[in-house]
Amino acid sequence: MNKKLGHSAIEKGAEGNTDWDKLRARPDSDVLFTEDAPETSPDDWAGALAHRGLPVPTRKTQIALRVDDDVLAWFKAQGAGYQTRMNAVLRAFRDAHLRTNKGQQ
Repeated sequence: MNKKLGHSAIEKGAEGNTDWDKLRARPDSDVLFTEDAPETSPDDWAGALAHRGLPVPTRKTQIALRVDDDVLAWFKAQGAGYQTRMNAVLRAFRDAHLRTNKGQQ
């Protein structure tokens, strides 16, 4: 990967080869949509969040965790994002434990 065109290089004022004025002048009808880059509507973006100015999400640490097959199957059956939901359950357990043991430490 060409590091000169990386995010930090752009922030430092590095110029790429893109002719932005020419690109901005092109009509939207020139955009080619594909299966990998489909056309979207405002409704598709209604729930989107911009991260500029928002706090950075907490850092995650990758671990190897052994769980029972039926527990993992249940979480996976809930659909995409099962690992995030598992993390949320662990966080809720931790928070409940902290509340019930407050002052005992």
